[in-house]
Amino acid sequence: MSRRSFDLSKQNEFSVIDIKSGKEVQKSTVPIICERIRYYREKLGMERKVLASALGVTGNAISNWETGRTRPDINLIPKICETLFISPYQLFDMESPHPQFSEDELELVDHFRELSPGNKRAVRILTENLRVAQIADTCPEIVVLRYVERGLAAGTADPTEFEDSAAPIYLYASERTRHADYVFHVNGDSMEPDYHNNDMVLVQAIPEGPDLKHGEVGAFIKGNEQFIKVYEEAGLRSLNPAYPFMDFSETDETVYIIGRVVGIINPAQDIAADSDVSKYHLLHND
Repeated sequence: MSRRSFDLSKQNEFSVIDIKSGKEVQKSTVPIICERIRYYREKLGMERKVLASALGVTGNAISNWETGRTRPDINLIPKICETLFISPYQLFDMESPHPQFSEDELELVDHFRELSPGNKRAVRILTENLRVAQIADTCPEIVVLRYVERGLAAGTADPTEFEDSAAPIYLYASERTRHADYVFHVNGDSMEPDYHNNDMVLVQAIPEGPDLKHGEVGAFIKGNEQFIKVYEEAGLRSLNPAYPFMDFSETDETVYIIGRVVGIINPAQDIAADSDVSKYHLLHND
C-alpha cells in the first residue's frame, strides 16, 4: 500500500487535515447568527429544549439552527434576543452604534449579581478606590489661589476690599503658583512695560512670605486704592516714567503691603482646564 502524501506547503498556517483524503478540511460555513445562538445559549447554561419552549419551536429546530442547517425565521429575532438577554447587534456580531456593555462587562455584572450584600458593598468600595486612584494618576497637580476679580489698580483708584471679592482660581502647580496666595487683575498702565492692563499677576501674601525687599514689585493698599509698584526705601515707584514717585513722607495715609508680585499668569498654560478641575474636586470630595 502506497504511503499517502500530505500538502504541507502551508505549514505556517493553522489547518486540519483529513487523514483519509489528505486534504485540508474547510473551515465551518455555519452562519454567524447560528454560531451566536449556540454561544449565548451555552453561556447561560440553557438547554436546547428550554430555548425551544420559550420560542415556541421544537428542539430539533434549535439543533438545526446551531449546526447551520437552517436559520431562524426573522420574526423570531426579537424573541431570541429577549430570551438570551442580548441585543440584535450581539446576535449578528455587529458593532452597536450606541455602545453598550462589552462581553467582559456583562460577565462582571453576572458575577456581581451572585454576590452576597456584604461582598457587593466590598466590590463597590474597591471599585471606587480604583477609580479615584486612576483619576489621581491622570490629574496634574493643581493649586487653588484666591482670585480678586475686580482688579488691582496700577495707578488708577479702585476702592475695593480685595478679600471681600476673592474667589477660588485653579492653576497648574509650578514654582511661581506654589509660592502665591492671590491672583489679581492689573488695571492701568503705570507699571508698563513689564505689567500691562488686564494682566493677571500672582501675589505672595505678607507676612506669610518673606519680607518685601527694596527694588521688588509688590501689591499695596493706600486708603481705598490698591496698586502694584516697585518698593523703595523712600516710597513707591512706577515703571512707567509718566507717573510720579509716591513719597512716604508726603502722604498722610498709611500704606499697607498686601504682598510680593511673583509672576504673571499665562492663561493658556497656567489656568487649569475644566476637565482637570473636575478631577481635582473628585479627589478632594468637593
